[in-house]
Amino acid sequence: MEELILCESEKRLMEIIWQEEPIESGKLVKIANDKIDWNKSTTYTILRKLIAKGFVKNEDTIVSALIPKEKVLISESNQIVEDSFSGSLPKFVAAFFGSKKTLTDKEADDLIKIIKENMKGD
Repeated sequence: MEELILCESEKRLMEIIWQEEPIESGKLVKIANDKIDWNKSTTYTILRKLIAKGFVKNEDTIVSALIPKEKVLISESNQIVEDSFSGSLPKFVAAFFGSKKTLTDKEADDLIKIIKENMKGD
């Protein structure tokens, strides 16, 4: 799977783009100023980085995401498991349950369903 990791400033701007797209770049500058107190130069600098990385496009001053938020979240989650748990999903799950002692019946059923859907047949 390709690595779709954003730095914190890129993530902040992408959140706005995902929420507002398609959005005119001037309006994006205004929203970034209102929501995260960025000036025009900062917004356009980060926007150029996102374009160069292939996360967004800016055609005729209209900004749109090329990569959905869900794909980025999946990539970030995989990276956490890889970096923090040596790629071991069972270690990650054990750490998760170490901080959350109980599951609802629905959560347990949902997890069982996900596991079954992703099992390899031997």
